[in-house]
Amino acid sequence: MIAFLRGQFTYKSPAVIHMDVAGVGYELQISLNTYSRIQSLDNAVLQTYLHIREDAHILYGFFELAEKELFIQLIGVSGVGAATARMMLSSMRPEEITRAIAQGNTRQLESIKGIGRKSAERIILELRDKLSRSKGESNISPLINNTLEQDALNALITLGIARSAAEQAIKRIMSDASGTEKVEDVIKKALKIL
Repeated sequence: MIAFLRGQFTYKSPAVIHMDVAGVGYELQISLNTYSRIQSLDNAVLQTYLHIREDAHILYGFFELAEKELFIQLIGVSGVGAATARMMLSSMRPEEITRAIAQGNTRQLESIKGIGRKSAERIILELRDKLSRSKGESNISPLINNTLEQDALNALITLGIARSAAEQAIKRIMSDASGTEKVEDVIKKALKIL
């Protein structure tokens, strides 16, 4: 996975940019939100997401990590593809989308091209709890303070395990732990009890 790119813009349009990174040219699909932030810049660091399909590998670029994270959440909703998620992020700022989802505002989501009533309701249903839980939290759970537990939690969440279930599994494992566990062992044990 390509997490971010730092380089110089060689081509910019509201939907696509080309970025020179140490002599290698990358084409990135971007939202209007990102375009408005980079329009006057010659170079920058962009967060990226590599979307792999059967027929293409498409690299998406985001000016802010929050926009990238929302994009990933949106494409996780059944029926919402990368093009639709990018359209959403081009139509509204990430915080506006998050607020609309948290408030259950289907009308505001329906105002986005390509989002009908059923799609808006599905997005709200699938993301409302996830976004409201993460709104006040950082990526690291407040109940977990050591790096071993943080790394294990982040790995489990990346594997698609719900945060609360992952936290409970790690708590159980760490309460029985001898103190010499490796992160891989904690993850394997957690996966066995989940």
